[in-house]
Amino acid sequence: MAGGKETPRQKMVGLMYLVLMALLALNVTKAVLDAFVAIEDNIQKACTKQLDRGNASIAELREELNDKSNPQKVAKVKYFLNISEKIDLETAKQIKEIDAIKLDILEKSGELISIEKDNDPATIIWKKYSNNKPLQPMRFNLHAIQAKDQYDVPMHQIIGEELTNITGLGKSLWSNYNEYRNTLCHLLGTYNFGDKKYSFKPININKFKDNIDLNKQVDQMLAQNNINVNEDKEILKQIYTELSKNERYDTEEEKNIHWIGKTFDHSPLVAAMASLTSLQQEILTARATAISHLKSKVSTGEYSFNKVVALAYGPASANQGEDVEIKVMMAAYDTDNQPSVTYNGKNIISIQDGYGIVKAKASGNSEMKLQGEISIRKKSGELKTEKWETKVTVLKPQGTISIPAYNILYKNYPNEIEAVASGYDEVSISGTSGLKLIKKGTKYIVEPSNNIRVCSMTVYGKNKNSNSKKLLGTYNYKIAPLPTPQLYFGSLSNGSKASISLIKSIKKIKNCYDASVPLNISYSTIDWSISVEGTPLRADGKGENLNQKAIDILKQVRKGNKIIIFSKCIGAKTSSITSAIIFVE
Repeated sequence: MAGGKETPRQKMVGLMYLVLMALLALNVTKAVLDAFVAIEDNIQKACTKQLDRGNASIAELREELNDKSNPQKVAKVKYFLNISEKIDLETAKQIKEIDAIKLDILEKSGELISIEKDNDPATIIWKKYSNNKPLQPMRFNLHAIQAKDQYDVPMHQIIGEELTNITGLGKSLWSNYNEYRNTLCHLLGTYNFGDKKYSFKPININKFKDNIDLNKQVDQMLAQNNINVNEDKEILKQIYTELSKNERYDTEEEKNIHWIGKTFDHSPLVAAMASLTSLQQEILTARATAISHLKSKVSTGEYSFNKVVALAYGPASANQGEDVEIKVMMAAYDTDNQPSVTYNGKNIISIQDGYGIVKAKASGNSEMKLQGEISIRKKSGELKTEKWETKVTVLKPQGTISIPAYNILYKNYPNEIEAVASGYDEVSISGTSGLKLIKKGTKYIVEPSNNIRVCSMTVYGKNKNSNSKKLLGTYNYKIAPLPTPQLYFGSLSNGSKASISLIKSIKKIKNCYDASVPLNISYSTIDWSISVEGTPLRADGKGENLNQKAIDILKQVRKGNKIIIFSKCIGAKTSSITSAIIFVE
């Protein structure tokens, strides 16, 4: 561009291009820094939302202290409020420490932080940290920072001299962040209220391959502790994993880099501020989730509810072929305020999980009606009473045969059937020619021969006292070959869509029936082939396990590919050819 053979005009044009390129680079850098400013501002707002969410749960808990109708529940509220106060103390320590790091790197970068002026575009600090609001992070205005692209101070102050050995402020930041995670989970999973005694002592899990590995390690840790599995396991797992980070990373340039080094290495001042605020948001989110969970252990509102269960109810009986309508709903109740139930004017003693258990003997010719009342006490002490009624169909004596697969018997398979003769002491079955019937306990094993296509069976009922035998019904069945099993590529069946990461984790091919086929047959995979449509990639093998060639092929698939699998399997003296197409997305 500035060679000796260029004319002065050419040199001038070249210089102008050089200046233009420099200006473009500056504009790009400015745009990136402005993006960090906007991101940090949004994270600050998210911190406030999470803080408000946690505070709202505490406020609802405190309202429960006014419920004078249930002293036991008030004591329970006080107990969990005490735990929430301990959580807030630990949370405030983290918020304050991170704000102190922000002020340190701003001050050492030469920024003016002595002035506090809310919503002033020229002022960096809009709201300082206050001991009166210890959970509220400082409100910063990064637009007013002069050295937005300055990265030496954040690196030196937070990291120190080495990316692998943290000696700066990030050393205590990392240690305290992990300690907060462990303390929060300990407080949430450890309580002793009444006859409930649970304890959780978390350990540091900061080395894992991926989220699957992290979840596995956390599950093992939870299993080794005396936690309330039904109520606390999932929330403890959620909070622990969301606050867990890998401590060490390897890059092409350097190995064993600490998370602090990876996060703040050559990080511009505004980016470092955004990363620190992001940690505060994670902490406040975990705090809000934990306190919301504590609130769920007691009830809020006019009625007392702290437990939710699924209920399904429908007709007490139905004939084969009839449409059945089932009503499914979620029901809430208070474990500390069980209802009272009556049946035909008498109190029911058996009350549990928010409902009463009514026991009665079936009577009448066709239908029996049950009715009574159920009552629950409000917080005010007022008793709310509702009438209940249900009907039970009383069946007449009749004979039937119950077998799977819609009146079909399968060849080369021990079909299991059971005959029912209501109102009779004994039941027996006879079959047409070509059927082999073997009695096994109260059931029969039926094996049809290969040369028949249809058959019939007859059920008889017998009373021991009268020694009378009555024909109760004859039933016709088709004889059919066994259905072809389904090929499963790992957990994926034909037509499934899967991510590249899931595809790479698959190690087996198996053949079996899905839940829609109620046959108990084990199939062995003899051989298989895998190919990727539109590519020369193909692998063949034997048995269920994929060989190395197939595993290497799966590592090469890309979004939009179709994986085609063929397999030969054998089961119940019958061999089958199966196939599947898997779509990579």
